[in-house]
Amino acid sequence: MPFARLATATTPTSHLGLGLAAVGRPGYINLGREKDLGETRTVEALRTRTHELLDAAYAQGVRYFDAARSYGRSEEFLADWLTAHPDLDDIVVGSKWGYTYTADWTTDAEKHEVKDHGVGTYERQRAETASLFGDRLDLYQIHSVTPDSPALTDKELHARLAELAATGVTVGFSTSGPAQADAIRAALTVTVDGEPLFRTVQSTYNALETSAGPALTEAHDAGLTVIVKEGMANGRLAEPYAPDALKAVAQETSLGADAVALALILRQSWAGVVLSGAATLEQLASNLHAAAVDLDEDQLARLATLVEEPGAYWARRGRLPWH
Repeated sequence: MPFARLATATTPTSHLGLGLAAVGRPGYINLGREKDLGETRTVEALRTRTHELLDAAYAQGVRYFDAARSYGRSEEFLADWLTAHPDLDDIVVGSKWGYTYTADWTTDAEKHEVKDHGVGTYERQRAETASLFGDRLDLYQIHSVTPDSPALTDKELHARLAELAATGVTVGFSTSGPAQADAIRAALTVTVDGEPLFRTVQSTYNALETSAGPALTEAHDAGLTVIVKEGMANGRLAEPYAPDALKAVAQETSLGADAVALALILRQSWAGVVLSGAATLEQLASNLHAAAVDLDEDQLARLATLVEEPGAYWARRGRLPWH
């Protein structure tokens, strides 16, 4: 598996990755976006910003980079960067299919993305991804699987994904919503010719939303690499929005609330890669300090009080505006 490369990495930040959801398109739901990106959000401005983040992340030991068809031009930006760095052979590149970007580089579109897990969408988006990455793609994930997703039962789709896996590309899935645990457990039962289809899972897990934890433990024990997204809860765990308990622990560690929030995830035994969703170089540097945070039992107990009921967490996320 490509993730074996990460297993041999020795940098403190090798278990941190960089996700491009916040910089591959002008509009997203993260808090503080106006300050992070300002008013200049042209294609070239965000291409430059993405490349600067990729340069800085790689220089600081990050080796996993995550894009998606629906993250605007994230695949294009990452592919351009890879073309400019053909000698980099120690990184892992992941992307996702299943959502189509429909905002046409605006922040006020009626719909920013459209979900479809059918075979037709897979074939179209797989060809689009291949045209950009060629043989640099290591991981292709179904985007945001839920318990009712047809991707869990579509045998034709499973066969196509198994064909992709046979070429050396790892096949995975991501999850969203209050029933992530159910989706993970259902995906673990999917097989093709008696062999498990999925080798990675990417799920939301953070100080506020921990409900997927037991299922992620099961996935890890089954041999899947676990990637964690939205560790900052779309900015809710970063300054100035972070809860008081998190701010207090951060002050005690002399690091940022964001670093503490990500460190809380890194200490989970099943966490293979924890994504930073940084939109600025300052955020990236602060996020990567998570590798140096050491939390004691008292601090962990205080942070545990932040956990929300999954339905309430996802309902609040659903109300975050695109901006």
